[in-house]
Amino acid sequence: MSDPRRPAPARVALVGATGLIGRRVIEVSSMGDDVRIVGIARREAPLPPGARMEMFVSDPAKWGEVFEAVRPRALICALGTTWKKAGRDEAAFRSVDHDLVIATAEAAKRAGIPNMVLVSAAGADARSKSFYMRVKGETEDALSHIGFKRLDILHPGLLRGERPDDLRFAERAAMIAAPLIDPLLSGAWQRYRSIDAGLVAEAALGLALRRAGGRFTHDNEAMRRAAREWRRSSETGEME
Repeated sequence: MSDPRRPAPARVALVGATGLIGRRVIEVSSMGDDVRIVGIARREAPLPPGARMEMFVSDPAKWGEVFEAVRPRALICALGTTWKKAGRDEAAFRSVDHDLVIATAEAAKRAGIPNMVLVSAAGADARSKSFYMRVKGETEDALSHIGFKRLDILHPGLLRGERPDDLRFAERAAMIAAPLIDPLLSGAWQRYRSIDAGLVAEAALGLALRRAGGRFTHDNEAMRRAAREWRRSSETGEME
């Protein structure tokens, strides 16, 4: 039986529901009664077992209509492709990791959504020589000018977690080696240490519900703190 003293679940929109972080956001939110995820995707895809959520499938050009209809409290954006999936084509990669993210954020802002959480990457920098990191950094810079009341940008290092539909040898090898490599990464390299995708998902959910305004960037340690706060607030039912 639900606790009548607990507030109704907060609705949080999620784009990028089929990726590693998106699936973990769905799994974590479905374990409690604090948040109900409203997933928005370009195509149908299997959901995690036991998922409790709403799912809308539509062309990205109409995602703004979904935002206006459901009026979520926040948007979590876990959109992203890989160099391989983009056919090693710079324009194809940018069309997702920059153009689609910005278009989605602008639609969310027009619909009155005050908060956005973006899952980016450690090392993102608009001045980077790495194309991947440069696109991520340019996306972050563009989002900062859209005008959300609160914008949280997550900079996870190597993500640990199962990708049943995307078995990339290099990443799997890196995850296996992470316990040995992580202690060797110090100073500026520490930000690239591995982190469990579940912790990133918990941090994203907790940060999405915060009311204080501003632009915030979170490294692995900051995400671990946010994840711990999310778990405590879930247990007590005292969300912001």
